[in-house]
Amino acid sequence: MTLIKSISGIRGTIGGNTGDNLTPIDAVKFASAYGAFIKKRNPDAKKIKVVLGRDARISGKMISNLVANTLVGLGIDVVDLGLSTTPTVEVAVPLEKAEGGIILTASHNPKQWNALKLLNEKGEFLNGEDGEEILKLAESEDFSFAEVDDLGKYRKNKKYLKKHIKEVLKLDLVDVKAIKKAKFKVVVDGVNSTGGIFIPALLKELGVKCIELYCEPNGEFPHNPEPLKEHLTDISELVVKKKADLGIVVDPDVDRLALISEDGSMFGEEYTLVACADYVLGRLGGGNTVSNLSSSRALRDVTEKHGGTYTASAVGEVNVVQMMKDTNTVIGGEGNGGIIYPESHYGRDSLVGVALFLSHLAHKKMSCKELRDSYPSYFMSKNKIQLTPQIDVDKILETMANKYKNEDVNTIDGVKIDFENEWVHLRKSNTEPIIRIYTESTSQEAADALAVRVIDEIKEVIK
Repeated sequence: MTLIKSISGIRGTIGGNTGDNLTPIDAVKFASAYGAFIKKRNPDAKKIKVVLGRDARISGKMISNLVANTLVGLGIDVVDLGLSTTPTVEVAVPLEKAEGGIILTASHNPKQWNALKLLNEKGEFLNGEDGEEILKLAESEDFSFAEVDDLGKYRKNKKYLKKHIKEVLKLDLVDVKAIKKAKFKVVVDGVNSTGGIFIPALLKELGVKCIELYCEPNGEFPHNPEPLKEHLTDISELVVKKKADLGIVVDPDVDRLALISEDGSMFGEEYTLVACADYVLGRLGGGNTVSNLSSSRALRDVTEKHGGTYTASAVGEVNVVQMMKDTNTVIGGEGNGGIIYPESHYGRDSLVGVALFLSHLAHKKMSCKELRDSYPSYFMSKNKIQLTPQIDVDKILETMANKYKNEDVNTIDGVKIDFENEWVHLRKSNTEPIIRIYTESTSQEAADALAVRVIDEIKEVIK
């Protein structure tokens, strides 16, 4: 059982002992710290409002009740969206003129996990400085709760499914007419979470025939919820069986988007962003892009093809967003299928990604596989090493950086080693007790071989 406290929120497994896992006491403590932070940040506000939403995890309702009532106890009004998505809450915060937002989701983690992900008044993730302040508040338990006449008010608002979709459909580059004309047939894997509600609803508005797979939002994930190739055999088979144009897969909180081509092959999480960027840059006549250090070189290639500049940021949505703002980026995101389109909002949004991708596919008048084959061919291998308290991660990363000091080494976030035709990125996860090892090369065999070599070298260091 694990409890991870970081600047991006608190994440842990349900049950067990206080302070070691995400227990009700830990949820209340951290919600109190966030509420105290928001109150301190808005000293002149007559009333503070926070938007709350959750994915379909089994523990979601329990954690939601604890968090909502804690905020009410602090004198904060709560707008509860209920079953929602991370991007929906991000969209709702500014529309509600709220001072912040909390999303209850552990993203791609298995069902025993849950988390509090924290937003500012713009509906964007808190920066490192704000996150540190909340951690200190939680540690000191410096909370002052409201007296009975000053308690916050709680209300539900279930209108944001339609509101979010409406926001997506009104984007200039979402070509609803072209998508409807294409008469796409799509299989959707919602991993039995809120994507099973939101993605089919969006597709219906786009005139797309939708075949649902694992779209019952009961929190019983039918496969590992991280949308990687090895977890997606069911949808790959169903796409071929139903003769669909493509398959759409999202993670439990709907901020990661993976696609399956009509032949059942993976379009690739990395190429979701590449394709959407190609469409946006092509329609706008160029522009800048950003992705993180663990993302494919293909985005750089496509950006430069359109005359723009590509920049790599440290891993983490808040880092990508800041780099996007600094470089006046028109589209960016993360290679895990996270599309960030500032024209909509500064957050990874699979609904926006689906709408942009289908617009692109409709305009190209080619199959999903043909579109994928039109991009530079890079292949990735994503691996991880489980950590124990005895493992010195800093020593491992320092040793690997020294070992390859004659190559192009970047240490702004872990260690990234760029070779002529391939690269490897090693970093400690912010959300799980693991070291992530991402490699990319010009063939899957080469990417896998590089990963195996590096993992063997790390294991030698651990010994």
